[in-house]
Amino acid sequence: MRRLGALEAAVMDVLWRASGPRRVRDVLEELTRDRQLAYTTVMTVLDNLHRKGWVQRAMDGRAYRYRPVASREEATAKALRDLLDSSEDVEAVLLHFARSVSPHESAVLRDALGPGDGGPAGSRG
Repeated sequence: MRRLGALEAAVMDVLWRASGPRRVRDVLEELTRDRQLAYTTVMTVLDNLHRKGWVQRAMDGRAYRYRPVASREEATAKALRDLLDSSEDVEAVLLHFARSVSPHESAVLRDALGPGDGGPAGSRG
């Protein structure tokens, strides 16, 4: 997945908050609460997101309905993975990140990496 522009991110936010697939008109109505956009602009953005692999679409009558390929959390994790994969020094990136997390985030990571998952606690035993 490629990174998103500002309008693409706004469209994805609408889709991630939605309870199901949305038509171009549905997305437009959500977005025009904050700004003025043309129907064709939103249609082009959704088409681009489909081409980039961010959304799936299915024909419903004469209009497509769009839905995210992945949840916001899955897409964020994929973006982090892509950043790590493109780094020349993954260890340095991870260390900087580890120093920036909150105590709660640190606890979540420790729990996720619990004993036996290759973390320091699992490698001692």
